Amino acid sequence: MMNSTKPDKVDTLALEQRISRTELAIERSEKMLADNIALRNRMRTVVEAAGRSVRKTYSNRAG
Repeated sequence: MMNSTKPDKVDTLALEQRISRTELAIERSEKMLADNIALRNRMRTVVEAAGRSVRKTYSNRAG
């Protein structure tokens, strides 16, 4: 019978592998989030500039 209070070497290695994969997944997620935030900021800048351009065009036509 297996002693449940003391994990054997195989259990320990499996847990270490899971931890390693989880840490890698977290690192990848953090990078993707940072990339998405940067892309969002660039897109927002472009949209705001386009909005200013449209408002300027219409204000020049009105006046």
